Amino acid sequence: MRFKLSSLILCLILASCAAPAQNTVPTPTTTSVVQGQNGIPAATIVNDEGGPVTVTGTLTYTNLLFTLGVSEPEIILEDEAGFVDRNRHFTIPVKSQVIGQLTSDFYSSPVSYSLSLPEAPNGDYRDVNHDGKKDKGVQIFGIAYWVNIWGDPYLEVRDLYGGGWSTAYASFSVSPDPSQNGEVNGGKYIVYSPDDQQDFPSGFGADHKLFTNDDPLVRLPQGYTVVDMDTDPFTFDRSKTPTIDLIEGQASQLDDYSQMSYTDAFDALIKQMSQEYAFTDYKHIDWNALHAKYLPEFQKAQADQDVHEYLLAVRDFSWSIPDGHVGSSAIQGLSADFQNETGGGLGMAIRELDDGRVIVNYILPSGPADLAGIKLRAEITQYNGKPIEDALSAVVPWSSPFSSPIVRKLQQLRYLLRSQVGSNVTVTYRNPGAATSQTVNLTSVAETQSFSFSSLAKGGATTGYELPIAYQLLDSGYVYVEIYSFADNSRLSIEEWERLMKDLNDNHAKGLIIDMRHNNGGSGWLADQMAAYFFSEKLDLGNTETYDKSRKAFYLDPEAETYFYPPDKQFQYLGKVAVLVGPNCSSACEFFSRDMTLQNRAQIVGQYPTGGLGGSIEAVLLPQNVYFQFPNGRNLDKNGNIIIEGVGVQPTVKVPVDETTLFASGDPVLDAAVKALNAEP
Repeated sequence: MRFKLSSLILCLILASCAAPAQNTVPTPTTTSVVQGQNGIPAATIVNDEGGPVTVTGTLTYTNLLFTLGVSEPEIILEDEAGFVDRNRHFTIPVKSQVIGQLTSDFYSSPVSYSLSLPEAPNGDYRDVNHDGKKDKGVQIFGIAYWVNIWGDPYLEVRDLYGGGWSTAYASFSVSPDPSQNGEVNGGKYIVYSPDDQQDFPSGFGADHKLFTNDDPLVRLPQGYTVVDMDTDPFTFDRSKTPTIDLIEGQASQLDDYSQMSYTDAFDALIKQMSQEYAFTDYKHIDWNALHAKYLPEFQKAQADQDVHEYLLAVRDFSWSIPDGHVGSSAIQGLSADFQNETGGGLGMAIRELDDGRVIVNYILPSGPADLAGIKLRAEITQYNGKPIEDALSAVVPWSSPFSSPIVRKLQQLRYLLRSQVGSNVTVTYRNPGAATSQTVNLTSVAETQSFSFSSLAKGGATTGYELPIAYQLLDSGYVYVEIYSFADNSRLSIEEWERLMKDLNDNHAKGLIIDMRHNNGGSGWLADQMAAYFFSEKLDLGNTETYDKSRKAFYLDPEAETYFYPPDKQFQYLGKVAVLVGPNCSSACEFFSRDMTLQNRAQIVGQYPTGGLGGSIEAVLLPQNVYFQFPNGRNLDKNGNIIIEGVGVQPTVKVPVDETTLFASGDPVLDAAVKALNAEP
């Protein structure tokens, strides 16, 4: 399959070209030679038992996000006519798909499988001898891993990510060089010949490409033959029960630096990010300067053999990159530091209004702020003797880093008031209606109420028992739906989604309000194709640019555009739609929200834009099994412009942040959406 995680999205990185391995042919246990004709030599067959009947093997994966959202994994017989034709949009025919059986736990690598071959397969024939004559040709198959999300157990174009052929987790391998466009360079095929008169390559030829004019040829026997392309010449095996393992592929493998020293791993990470990080120029990042700044922290941790110092170094480095997709699991090992540094609060929360004032929007009864006389709506003008803006700009939140300056500011407002329990601070404020300001000394106490109140997830907290999608009919007559994640059970998500679409149509719904304010992302492909249910035509959504090691530059594959694939008409909802957005909508959530701006399909309603996380993710494993991630692909619109990153999806209906909305008893964003839909014809 093409490896497409997500966005947590989810994209394949292609790297440098590799010629086929030049191995020697293994010593056969039994060998036979098929008689050749017309000058084409016969294939030398090893283990001639009449051809494969049942294939077994294993799938080994290292990628940390491999199983995310997967509920119906499949091992299939994959028709490779798409690769022969170099047709990147080839849809594997349903009639040719043979589904294997997983014989071990999918969620524990390696996974074993068994697949029984049909007596006569139903793939597409291709004549691959390039002799100018029209022969029937052969059927060529790989064994490949896919995930079934839509429809019956067989894969359709949406399951196939638009079509083509597998570039990872298949019995064959492809070049990691993006410019090679998925050229096969090794591994194994299963080839079916309808008679003993069909030819097949016995090697890659001088151009190191398969199914081209310079391929050396041999004649195959009738039936199935396993072709091993990791030998030179190829090996042709007719074992009855061959073992064929699936190849993860260089581009999909986890980059593992966990066995290095702290300093060597940091050097390797910096080197990789300086090449592969998607937004170096866009964000003016100086990797040499960052290396010089943080290397001493790693060196000290290495010299002291101090795991805690090392985790702090990883955290500090990740916080220095202004990108919400950058992060690490080091933060999990620093929970005691977090509790120590943020456990104290002043019993109040603050928010900045559109007019620039910073006011108190929460007071804890009998908390330090309350006891000092600070009231709701009080304006905060200074903190510890500094103008409030200066004090805020110096805050580095534990939720760092951020792609959007708006999200950073919201989190600075939250973390400014957190400190160690017992910390002393001064606050200058003016209560509502007061003529003058006052300055008070406050001591932080152990309280979490104000911290919870100011959370960006407030109002969207989940219990862990929710289904991926929940919807209801509002008193306004509109249907309201929350999509909690694009990383949940993908099959269940689509089944719920299609049930909703059918209900909307069957009941002639007045309109739909989609709440995306608390969705942290997941699969970008799933998000895009769920948005497609609101359109009636295939649309070009843009492309992703990734680093090409051979070019030492980022490369855009012109044939890898992402498209909407609208569902059957019974599941298309073409009525009025509003999408609620906010800063806690990130990554794949933002792709869905942006999709809904196409053709002005929906009203985008919110007080703030989305989080601004517009890249695709690369995973790295560091010492102490610390997971580190960063974006290695930049998503572009169909005109080649970077989308989402740093700016998010902007509301088309901007709900003000003022005292009216801040202290409203209901949901002013939802109310604004209802008002906007009512105004539509």
